[in-house]
Amino acid sequence: MSQYEHLAVRDEGRVTTVSLARPETHNALNHALIGELTRIFDDLAGSEGVRVVVLAGEGPSFCAGADIEYMRDTADLSYEQNLKDARRLAAMFRAVDECPKPVVAKVRGAAMGGGAGLVAAADVAVAEEGARFAFSEVRLGIAPATIAPYVLRKIGRSHARSLFLTGERFGAARAREIGLVHESVPAGGLDAAVGEKVGHLTQGGPHAQAAVKALLRQLESVEPMDAPGLMSRLISELRSGEEGQEGLAAFLEKREPRWRDA
Repeated sequence: MSQYEHLAVRDEGRVTTVSLARPETHNALNHALIGELTRIFDDLAGSEGVRVVVLAGEGPSFCAGADIEYMRDTADLSYEQNLKDARRLAAMFRAVDECPKPVVAKVRGAAMGGGAGLVAAADVAVAEEGARFAFSEVRLGIAPATIAPYVLRKIGRSHARSLFLTGERFGAARAREIGLVHESVPAGGLDAAVGEKVGHLTQGGPHAQAAVKALLRQLESVEPMDAPGLMSRLISELRSGEEGQEGLAAFLEKREPRWRDA
């Protein structure tokens, strides 16, 4: 993969850790970082050697939202220019969400605005107990429009309405309570907790995991009458496919399937 200016990319076996690397700004999003995140997740989507992606932030924070200079620049843009910029931002979140590899968000410190949106777009999220979250866009006179689909899917309409409208900050305990993160751990326990999640993810079949992610997205928009056919076709394809056949054979022969790490 190409080198990145604002990302630190580390490969450890079949796990790739992508860290936002602007710690001096608490990893705030700017034009360059948005573009690089989109590109790295597009690259990872087609990388056969990668099983799991961990999304993290260097320094004390995960991602503090939009960079001040970036926000200042958007204030001077025309409607058409703002529309183009918003589409670039939407493409970044879509690249994270639609990555066929499982994505684990590793959250410490601030995860505000777009940072909280990245947490919502990930498949699994683990946060330190001291992490802080907010959808604070309304306090700037704007709306969390780009991240809304991912947040709504994670926490539901009731919590989204409350948190989007108040812009209030909340901690890891509430983030777990409402479903934005799946686990909160004491300070010092984040690496081990994320490692455990990664270990679980590498047990699954990679093709099956990609199919599950695609299925869940399809079920969000499919007509109820079409859902049974969609699900029946998928399970039939997986059962008769190479990975499904290997998984069943491994189970019956009491051995590990070929896709698992040694």
